[in-house]
Amino acid sequence: MRAIFLFFIIFVLFSCKQKNANDETGAETKATTELDEIEIIDVHTHFHNDRNYLNDFMKERKMKTVLVDVAKHNVSDSAKVKRSWKDYVALANKHPNLFWLCSSLMGVGIDTPDFAEKEIARLRKEIAEGAKMVKVWKNFGMVTKDKSDKYIQIDDPRLQPIWDFLKEQNIPVMAHIAEPLQAWRPLNPNSPHFGYYSDHPEYHAFNFPKIPSYETIIAARDNWIANNPDLQILCAHVGSMSHDVDMVAERLDKYPNMKVELAARFGDLATQESEKVRAFFEKYQDRILFGTDFGNSGDQANLDSEELAAEREELASDYDRLHTYLSTSDSVLIRGQANVGLSLPTDVLKKIYVTNATDLLKL
Repeated sequence: MRAIFLFFIIFVLFSCKQKNANDETGAETKATTELDEIEIIDVHTHFHNDRNYLNDFMKERKMKTVLVDVAKHNVSDSAKVKRSWKDYVALANKHPNLFWLCSSLMGVGIDTPDFAEKEIARLRKEIAEGAKMVKVWKNFGMVTKDKSDKYIQIDDPRLQPIWDFLKEQNIPVMAHIAEPLQAWRPLNPNSPHFGYYSDHPEYHAFNFPKIPSYETIIAARDNWIANNPDLQILCAHVGSMSHDVDMVAERLDKYPNMKVELAARFGDLATQESEKVRAFFEKYQDRILFGTDFGNSGDQANLDSEELAAEREELASDYDRLHTYLSTSDSVLIRGQANVGLSLPTDVLKKIYVTNATDLLKL
């Protein structure tokens, strides 16, 4: 009788264990399926050229992106601006189901009496061509000067008519103002930005004492946001404060019209404790958008089939790495920074990947 009783207890315990295992497996499968079904909007890309694989690549990943205009001073004539706009318009028109557009604003010519009027006319035309946002770049504060030889800051009152126009049009501004703090520090091989400043020493502010300080440029950015509470502002690259999520949180609490996107700053996030970063993402889940800064360059005609396949594989690997960081607790290496992923809940991921972008851009 005792043997029968012991057998019954063991059978019940084994059955419960099997049931729990099946429940866990079922929950895990469900979670994985939900993740696979999430659509993705990458709000910050630079696909300068078409590729034969782009359609399939994006459809497989349920992904669309925003092509963000690259506007820089012309190398041969600093009074002129070289842009990517026309190429992006052509690419978006060719693939209307893959891409949206983001225009840009530079401060070149700000001293002329009709500067704001001309820029508004241009932006009106580009909004009609499909621009969902307008980008301002780190040239404000770091590169472009007016006739008095002063660096133009983003809160310059001469720009105000343009902000008023964008408010009327309900067009957000993507603001890449300042560089990461590391730009004002000596080159550090352990920094996630070592490669960038090694390749682009012109933006390594440490070497140019006349460039305003990081604090000065961030303060001007904050003042601009405070002065335009009705303007929707998406601070690119985690607001150039990606080294410290507490610093970002302080601004998000202070400025209700401010959001941030993540492009090219996952390495900075990975230098901080994952539990702390996860808490930041969960608290501000309605104010964070997914972005990468990924793109391409060069005509496809100059690439053979193996090179195209390698390019696609690298792009897939780059996206997978960021997805691993956001959605799992696996070990991950991003820009030389080793950490574990954030394992964000599916509902938070949906907001970061798609909902926040559709709400901001009225998609």
